[in-house]
Amino acid sequence: MPLKRYGADCALLVVDVQNSFCPGGELAVPGGDEVVPLINHLSLLFENVVLTQDWHPAGHASFASSHPGGQPFHSVTLPYGEQTLWPDHCVADSPGAAFHPELETEHARLVLRKGIHAGVDSYSAFVEADRTTVTGLAGYLNALGVKKVWLAGLATDFCVAWSAIDACAAGLETHVIEDACRAIDIDGSLAEAWMQMRQAGVKRLRSDEV
Repeated sequence: MPLKRYGADCALLVVDVQNSFCPGGELAVPGGDEVVPLINHLSLLFENVVLTQDWHPAGHASFASSHPGGQPFHSVTLPYGEQTLWPDHCVADSPGAAFHPELETEHARLVLRKGIHAGVDSYSAFVEADRTTVTGLAGYLNALGVKKVWLAGLATDFCVAWSAIDACAAGLETHVIEDACRAIDIDGSLAEAWMQMRQAGVKRLRSDEV
């Protein structure tokens, strides 16, 4: 077993490696399950590992099925702004919301559930889509003395990117491990996400650089 390389001031954030986002899931990310072995290895290198978990109530506002005539991947305007509509996914306590069965979770110090409010989506692990409701993750990491974070998981262009940008905004040195993530890439969303992350100060690297 590799020795931990990173101490108390560092954390690995593993974003939404759940059945709904893996092949066969309701909102499958191409190759989503391919990140699992790599994340399992990376988690051995960190003293602090945080897992995030999409955890939506049935009838969530981000579901296309919640809007008459709504179609997945179209957009609607909600009170907090434009919202992409998704297939029903990661419904609380459903098989889709469970972590991928091969993801090793015993290293986690925290499992953070997001998207729990019926009327507000939450891509970011730090701040929900209304951009005012915080999840408490920044406070938790601050209390542990964490100064640097590395992100891996699903999907690069949505929950990983939003989480990374908000980590930078919270004053954390932030790295995204490119090969430990997979993307949906809707209409160029992956290239746009990397541009936004770079502008925010996110560092892009590969797992052999961690």
